[in-house]
Amino acid sequence: MNTKPDDQSSASVCPSGSRTTPVSATARARATAAAPQSGSPIAVIAGASGFIGGEVLAALRSWGYETRTIGRSPARSTVTWDDPDGITGLVDRCDLLINLAGRSVGCRYNDANRQEIWDSRVQTTRTLHAAVAAASAPPRLWINSSTATIYRHAMDRPQTEDDGDIGEGFSVDIAKAWEKEFFAGSLPATRRVALRMAIVLGDGAALNMLATAARFGAGGAQHEGRWFPHRRYRGIGPEASGPTVWRGHPPTHGRQRFSWVHIEDVLRAIRFIDDHEELSGPINISNPQVSDNRSLMTALRKAVRMPVGVPAPRWLLETGMIVLRQESELVLKSRWVLPARLEDAGFDFKWTDVEAAAKHLLR
Repeated sequence: MNTKPDDQSSASVCPSGSRTTPVSATARARATAAAPQSGSPIAVIAGASGFIGGEVLAALRSWGYETRTIGRSPARSTVTWDDPDGITGLVDRCDLLINLAGRSVGCRYNDANRQEIWDSRVQTTRTLHAAVAAASAPPRLWINSSTATIYRHAMDRPQTEDDGDIGEGFSVDIAKAWEKEFFAGSLPATRRVALRMAIVLGDGAALNMLATAARFGAGGAQHEGRWFPHRRYRGIGPEASGPTVWRGHPPTHGRQRFSWVHIEDVLRAIRFIDDHEELSGPINISNPQVSDNRSLMTALRKAVRMPVGVPAPRWLLETGMIVLRQESELVLKSRWVLPARLEDAGFDFKWTDVEAAAKHLLR
């Protein structure tokens, strides 16, 4: 883990005259309150209340960081999103900044939810960007969440950071705007890494929903097929892409690719990135042993000891998603993503077998 000398990690906020942007008294007060107590480097994490954020927060503490948080709740965060001066002061004192903020995509993509998903990613990243730009002693490393869903529905070949094809539609437009905001402008003192994470297997919504289906005998493969066209997946933002009306993918017969990563490997990858200064830009966080939907559901049935798994054609899947208030994109889009940059840098994944990972997490 890269750390700064103690005199840097605990340096005081510089006077406003040395800044490109003046700092308010509120920002100075917040920064003073968040000063390091042990001489350890400070990590600021936004979005620590979620499944991944909670795991990252605990890991940072075990790695020797003092942690500060940005969130919505004053009772659970060092500063809140409605306190930009406090965020500026907090970021100016930190060694590492990690942003995992974002409303869960586990919902129906109605207009209100679509806008909230956009704002919770783009606006929060914009706020942090302004804070880093204003800092006299900006963070050494800024890691921002992104998503492997940025790539197209791929059945023909894997997608890497250098040769992947960016997709289109709502989820892709969110990811593109998220990264555009993150990589905007020049921040010469701060290395920036966007984590294009595949579906993370752990105590989160994705695995729990699929495992519940498996436990009740509905853990067969999910099949693309005919369904009513809809507009929920249409593009969003000033550069909206894709068709206005969604009509589905070609039939995949349950063989759509399922890129995944164990939560332990997410944490290991973050520490690896922290230690390897040559890594920057978009980084795929996805297991190199890509599964497919049929194999995934087989692994989940074995993990929960359910011998029967009824397949779900799209009409049945969509009906269930209406009841669960979810979207079928989670299981019907073919995500075939490889972690080329991580592997080229020497990173080894601990969990590469989806069946072993499912047993470990569900038992």
